[in-house]
Amino acid sequence: MERLNDDAQWIILMGFILSFSFFFLALVINQSTIVGQTTAESVIEFPKNDIRDVREIIGKSGKISSGFDERVKSDIRVISMNRKSAVVNYSYTATNPAIIWIHYNNGVTEYNETWTKF
Repeated sequence: MERLNDDAQWIILMGFILSFSFFFLALVINQSTIVGQTTAESVIEFPKNDIRDVREIIGKSGKISSGFDERVKSDIRVISMNRKSAVVNYSYTATNPAIIWIHYNNGVTEYNETWTKF
């Protein structure tokens, strides 16, 4: 840069400063977009309706059979794994009131619930 005059050096220096500042701003804006996107996706990915469906089926299976039959329990596990790719497990304690423990895990969301049934 020794052959250039002072004005040309000043223009080149300002070009470098401006390009680095644009690069930095683009990096910051890109990161804020990623953070906002992942936060919104985590809200969308919560399987609220899937958990409600599982609770409803477990509640109905308790009314259909006297106690919880192992075949019904196995069917719920297999169907939830095949249709929703979720691991569903539950246990039933036949006390008064009956206590049902429900575990739901689809790889992203893990949900545990203790349900008292009168």
